[in-house]
Order: sequence, then C-alpha cells, then structure tokens
Amino acid sequence: MNVLIFGATGMVGDGVLHDCLEDPRVASVLCIGRSPLGITHPKLREIRRLDFFDYRDLMRELESVDACFFCLGVSSVGMSEAEYSRQTFDLTLAAGRALAAAHPGATFCYVSGQGTDSSERGRTMWARVKGKTENALLALPLKTYLFRPGFIRPRAGKKSKTRLYRMAYAVAAPLYPLLNRLAPSHVTTSENVGRAMINAASVGYEKNSLENADINALAFIA
Repeated sequence: MNVLIFGATGMVGDGVLHDCLEDPRVASVLCIGRSPLGITHPKLREIRRLDFFDYRDLMRELESVDACFFCLGVSSVGMSEAEYSRQTFDLTLAAGRALAAAHPGATFCYVSGQGTDSSERGRTMWARVKGKTENALLALPLKTYLFRPGFIRPRAGKKSKTRLYRMAYAVAAPLYPLLNRLAPSHVTTSENVGRAMINAASVGYEKNSLENADINALAFIA
C-alpha cells in the first residue's frame, strides 16, 4: 500500500515512519511536513509546505494514497479553545476531507488521545475538541480508526518537541518497564502505534476507536 504520513518529525510520527519503511506491505511513504526529515530511503518521498489547511494543489498526489497516518498535533497548554480547535479540528479535517475527495474509501488513522470526549460536552477543553474531531472524521467516506494512546515511549533517541512533554517523559521513561507491568493498558510505544496503524490499514480491526490496549493488541496481529 501507499502511505501518507503527517507529523513524521514528531515523537509518534517518527516511530510510525520507521515502521512503514521497514514493513514490506508498505510500497511507498509520502511525508508532508514543514521540516526536513533528515533521512533518505528508497520508499520515502517528502513534500514540504507551510499551508496545512488547503490541499487542492495536491489532489493528484492523494489519489494514489491508500492509507493516511495522521500523527500531527499540538499541546493545548496556553491555547484558547478557538486556536486549539483551529490547530486540531480544522487542520485535521482539511487533510481528511482532501483524502476523502481524492480517494474515497482510503484508510485514515488519527492519533487522538486517552480521555477524549466523544460527547463533545465535557469540561476538559482538549478532550471536547478531540472528540469533535473524531466524530467529524467518522462522518467522512473513509475507513477511519481513532487511536487513543496513553503514555507513549518514543523510539530510542527521539524526543517530543513540546517542552512540557519532554519534561514528563524524562521523568517517566525510566519507569516504563514498571508501568508496562503494572498498567499495560495505559502505556505503549511509538513502534506499536506504527505497527497497529499498518495492520489496521491492511487487515482492519473490529473497532473504530482504539484505546491503549487495542493498540497494543493490534500491533501484534500476524
């Protein structure tokens, strides 16, 4: 399959990208982002752009995309709901709607978050916005899978771009083996997320919304 990745320079997208490059089921990988990846691979092609709200110039490119792995996201810390909605709902739906128009029935895997509010009426702002985003994606003519990971251990040497997350991971990372034993349904790895996305696109899954335990289970389906 031909895969499109958003957010490949981020902590989660980095693991997803490397899984795609290693998996023989993935024929090609197209990454759309602002910054260069800094790696080369026979499967890999990059498109660098600043506009993530309008893809009319890329519709021909999107026609050949079988699966989109959307790992692009921002922290809600310090943001108003309007700005966070623009950077989360508007930005994600721009990509989803463009893919749906170019290749109806393609797979769209969206990295949401543990605690997302599907009702869109909860008290937590980020959870409401993520829930609204999930619901809108499910309404598109795509095979949509909503990934709701908890704590994600990044690939070795990769760090989050968000300072608050870097601090949290610096504290929690050494505890990962213990967390994995005591609370396996709340922790995963960026590699597991990548394998689960590839499996969702190639063989499917019984649920549209994948909690942490589902992600870990799907990652190891043969």
